[in-house]
Amino acid sequence: MKVLKLAPYYAPERISSSHLTEDMEKAYVEAGIVSEIYAPTPTRGVSKEERKAYRKIKYEEKEDGKILVHRFAMFGEGRNPIGRALRYGLVNLVHYRKGIHAKDVDVIVAGSTPPTQGVLCAKVAKKLSKKYGHPVPFVFSLQDMFPESLVSTGLCKETSILYKIGNKISNYTYQNATHIRVISDSMKENLIKKGVPAEKITVIYNWIDTDATLPVAREANPLFDELGLDREGFYVTYAGNLGNSQNVSILLDCAAALKAYEDIRFVIFGGGSEKEKFQKAIDDSGLDNIQLFPLQPMERVSQVYSLGDVSFVTCKKGVGVGAFPSKAVSIMATATPIIASFDLDSDLCRILTENQAGRCADAEDKQGAVDAILSYYNNRALCRQHGDQARRLVCTRFSKEAGTAANLALLKK
Repeated sequence: MKVLKLAPYYAPERISSSHLTEDMEKAYVEAGIVSEIYAPTPTRGVSKEERKAYRKIKYEEKEDGKILVHRFAMFGEGRNPIGRALRYGLVNLVHYRKGIHAKDVDVIVAGSTPPTQGVLCAKVAKKLSKKYGHPVPFVFSLQDMFPESLVSTGLCKETSILYKIGNKISNYTYQNATHIRVISDSMKENLIKKGVPAEKITVIYNWIDTDATLPVAREANPLFDELGLDREGFYVTYAGNLGNSQNVSILLDCAAALKAYEDIRFVIFGGGSEKEKFQKAIDDSGLDNIQLFPLQPMERVSQVYSLGDVSFVTCKKGVGVGAFPSKAVSIMATATPIIASFDLDSDLCRILTENQAGRCADAEDKQGAVDAILSYYNNRALCRQHGDQARRLVCTRFSKEAGTAANLALLKK
């Protein structure tokens, strides 16, 4: 079997889903599947020296010819959204020209970034099907509901032209994909409401390497010494983006409400558009039980989440219904219970509650979040028990082995 991937980003670039791509490539190799990949010159997260070196590399063969990588020239990605959109459009055009000339393709696999990726791959699949004289299936891996994500982050309204254009793009993809892989049950329900047949959708949650993300004993965790933290405290942690849709201000509310508890400390590892505003809010509040530190490298994820007795996952009300944040799996893998300030009808809250792997408070419910913290603070044995159950859940349901096996089964189907 040969899989065609028209990738907007590829190693050595790193994006949030890079580990999923790498794990699947290894699984393909072990299953004897050939991956043929077309990708632009690396730009995201690479040095000028790396980018310059890759300009000379047009073709690579890896894993005894099981991974074939074709590179094409493209200008670098900047921060300007208009420039980035233009780059995506040009990459799509080149991908189309390359894709329709690919040989011996059995299936096309595509992700949902950028939003036009599905349209591109559906068009290439149609062209190759006509060229080969038999159907070439296209499997679409949906990580984010578009254009709903634009509304939830405040970038547009449902009545806007941008939303209507986005809706047409997504509907075309859903109609023309042979099969759609989604990462949560609520996403499947959303697609069914849009008219996508249930039998065309498979739920496969994102996964992590449970051998790489592990619990780190407090006495062995170097972050306590590096950050000057007392190992005897009760720590509430948050790690991730400090942006508009995360509603991280609830952490400030909880810290203020629990100021009388001298051994409860809030430790935030954050970055993003609201970081300076968040730091100013901490300074202005005079709270000395909450500290903000820079985001840590991915290789320190075990140390970051093991630092907390509990770890927060947050969102604004209405944003979390169709989402399952990947950080939740990493948190649980370190045997740390989650406190989810999240929509109660979300997959995350359902899974935490059913498996006793954490506590849920409705998004923006300040008192509910405070009560959840205190329920663990006042019962450390229960806190440890829920952490252990969270780790077991990840090892059985969200492991790399489970996720790659499910994806392979879908491809073979």
